[in-house]
Amino acid sequence: MASAEPPAGRGSAAPTLALEDVRTAQERIRGYVHRTPVLTSAALDALTGARLSFKCENLQKVGAFKARGAHNAVLSLTDAEALPGVLTHSSGNHGAAVALAARNRGIPAYVVMPSTTAEVKKSAVARYGGIVTYCEPTLRARESVTERIRAETGADFVHPYNDLRVIAGQGTAAVEFIEEVPDLDLLLCPVGGGGLLSGVAVAAKSLRPGIRVVGVEPALADDAQRSFRSGVLQPGTDAQTIADGLRGALGDKTFPLIRAHADDIVTVSEQAIVRAMRTIAEIMKLIIEPSSAVPVAALLEGAVSAREQRVGVILTGGNVDLDRLRWV
Repeated sequence: MASAEPPAGRGSAAPTLALEDVRTAQERIRGYVHRTPVLTSAALDALTGARLSFKCENLQKVGAFKARGAHNAVLSLTDAEALPGVLTHSSGNHGAAVALAARNRGIPAYVVMPSTTAEVKKSAVARYGGIVTYCEPTLRARESVTERIRAETGADFVHPYNDLRVIAGQGTAAVEFIEEVPDLDLLLCPVGGGGLLSGVAVAAKSLRPGIRVVGVEPALADDAQRSFRSGVLQPGTDAQTIADGLRGALGDKTFPLIRAHADDIVTVSEQAIVRAMRTIAEIMKLIIEPSSAVPVAALLEGAVSAREQRVGVILTGGNVDLDRLRWV
């Protein structure tokens, strides 16, 4: 099975990930995560001119696809490796997922979170038993606090996305999707740090070579698109997009996998993201978070060519602060 990210400062070989790794992850996490439903909507088909299928990871454990990668990483540890616990930094969903996976494994989970994290996500991490340390809302602060806790505890670090164990786990969503809807022409999913997109692209292209796999990100945080199209990994920005889960930059593992297996990355406006959240709520009666809405926004805004195609959309999460809905 693919190995974890090495400690900071240690070199690593070019990442490799195959469908076999995703299948292994699927067996490992079976019984710990939901096989989420795939829903359709005639109204949205008419609105977009495509035949849409939605993989509802907003109905996943912890309310997000992150449960997949976190469980694969935590459950793949040996007993000796797992004993000190696990450690991560997260703006919410990944932290909750690692906390739940650790609880299922019977080990502690240390979670470093920005102080600005939405209350609904802070509460989720605490509910699953995570030991939370808050930090300033910068990547540098996250990483420095995480490194200090790792030195103190010896906990295994589970990166939110730049970890091949996590990537393989996220790819299981694509395996389930294509098993249920085998004739997809196009598969859309959000991209921030790229853990989902890289795992999905590897799995989808292995199962259905002719499928197009496209990542979507906010225009305010377009480093993944710039990296993909230039062929050179671009630094992330501190853009304050509403899609807080997509503010991470691609990593040295996710970037080459996306370049090798995905077809494109497109961007959408903040207004389109809010419209997509509301449209899904009104038509499908589903609550999705802003990061989850970006592929829907791409369809509504015309950022991708999808007319008369069979399109799969991964709705990645549904953890929303209901007191602060942007369209209210």
